[in-house]
Amino acid sequence: MTDEPNLLGEYVRARRELVTPEQVGIPVLGVRRVPGLRREEVAMLAGISADYYLRLEQGRDRNPSVQVLESLARVLRLDDDATAHLLRLGADKPRRQRRRPRKETVPPGIAKLVAALPLPALVEGRYFDVLAANALATALSPRLAAGGNRLRDLFLDPAEQALYPDWENATAGMVAGFRESVGTDTDDPRFIELVGELSLVSPRFSRLWARHDVEACEGTPKQIDHPQVGGLRLNRERLGISGTAGQTLVVYHPDPGTDDADKLALLASAMRTPAASQGGESVRHGAE
Repeated sequence: MTDEPNLLGEYVRARRELVTPEQVGIPVLGVRRVPGLRREEVAMLAGISADYYLRLEQGRDRNPSVQVLESLARVLRLDDDATAHLLRLGADKPRRQRRRPRKETVPPGIAKLVAALPLPALVEGRYFDVLAANALATALSPRLAAGGNRLRDLFLDPAEQALYPDWENATAGMVAGFRESVGTDTDDPRFIELVGELSLVSPRFSRLWARHDVEACEGTPKQIDHPQVGGLRLNRERLGISGTAGQTLVVYHPDPGTDDADKLALLASAMRTPAASQGGESVRHGAE
């Protein structure tokens, strides 16, 4: 038996447990002892043998055809993002050696851009580490500063949690986006460290991680309950940075002419007062 992680098997098993018989038209007779669908039910609906499906879940067959994966995606009611993730997990890949930790460095031009932008802006690494941020981003949240981690702060820092009136949905979306960002690259020490820590200390993270939800991190409005200016609705844009290993430029901006725009301008004005401007540079970089 190989000691390689059984990513494909873990994923289809987790998603199988989230699909009810009623959703796929299977009548429920008596008491069911397993959550979601049974293995043989998935196999029947996907048009494959129960034995073959069992081998997939157990990791004894790791290279199913695209047709089989697409059939499973249909039965498991996966959306486009989740289907793409399933196909990546089932792709035939050579065994990789465990890598050493890799330092993420923000390109100098991007660091200058972040500092110059008149909007809250930051650079996130592949594992949601904050690699650079301007002063207005840090004014939105002190945790939006180089050296922080968006995932860790959202689950473990009460002050960060208080910023999100819909914390439950915020955490679900961030975990799904984190899994999409990581993909099959689960041997990186930073990933292992972060998921291990959060799984031990946050029951909420552990439950969400076990669901194997996948969702692309795209631009979306965010509602923030800011301690100084109150409720604030900002659009969040995420732009991939070319030439980097998954770094993203994140920019928050309000709709023009709204109370949110006025509140953000007020926050920026307060930040520019002499008392506030003594706090340091407008952009912070990760440790060299």
